Amino acid sequence: MARIAAVTIPDAKRVEVALTYIFGIGVTSSQKILAEAKIDPNTRVKDLTETELGRIREIIAASYEVEGDLQREVAQNIKRLKEINSYRGTRHKANLPARGQRTKTNGRTKRGKKVTMGSGRKKAAAKT
Repeated sequence: MARIAAVTIPDAKRVEVALTYIFGIGVTSSQKILAEAKIDPNTRVKDLTETELGRIREIIAASYEVEGDLQREVAQNIKRLKEINSYRGTRHKANLPARGQRTKTNGRTKRGKKVTMGSGRKKAAAKT
């Protein structure tokens, strides 16, 4: 099991795909890292030597903000938007989409499970 940036990456996968398990590294940045480290993207993680893993770790540490640091920065950015009461900040506060999506019919993932209001019919008047 190889550990890079405090994340255990899967052994059986190609290095190019395995690096994307690290928060903050996608396919494009994974390809750039491997090109800089001069490692074949089709190599399996279990076939990498310690020196190759060391080169990958050094490149990521020097050039990329990943995992906890990146998550902390994103959280601080959202907190700042909420504090200054920007439109995006108020959308984050209300747990609604912040990028202009419609919410009348869609947006269930952000808004949560549908809650039915009332039963839809009037109650009969009680006899006195």
